[in-house]
Amino acid sequence: MKTLIRSRRDFGALKARRMTAAELFTQGHRQAEIARRLRVSRQTASRWHAAWRRTGSQGLRGAGRAGRRPRLDFFARQQVTVALAKGALSWGFSTELWTLDRIVHVIWKTCGVKHSRPQVWRILGQMGWSRQRPMRRAKERDEKAIAHWVRHRWPLVKKTPCA
Repeated sequence: MKTLIRSRRDFGALKARRMTAAELFTQGHRQAEIARRLRVSRQTASRWHAAWRRTGSQGLRGAGRAGRRPRLDFFARQQVTVALAKGALSWGFSTELWTLDRIVHVIWKTCGVKHSRPQVWRILGQMGWSRQRPMRRAKERDEKAIAHWVRHRWPLVKKTPCA
């Protein structure tokens, strides 16, 4: 028998398969036959049959989402976005540079949820934020002083081959 490879998270296909089972139950087919046709275990067919008997086809529609609910829902993520848009200085940090540790702190203060740095990195990616590297030039940079130093001081300190 050829093994079917299915996507584990194709919820539409999984629901369609359960609805097919409900239709076959309605037509009077046995659980073992349905398990063979739909290529599921007999235990699965038995669970489907029990749910179908209790609540009909409605019982086989599915539970909705899979997995744990996120600790930061849509509203909380909007709050974090607004908080980050205010800037790091408004949160009492010494520079305008955002780090993961600082964002962890802001999420904790804003939503009361504690996340690890890798988790915050993943959440920021989902929110459309990306890593930005700061410019490597100091704000205090004085172009005239640099030009003067290169013209006058640099030739004095620069090593030259012995003549």
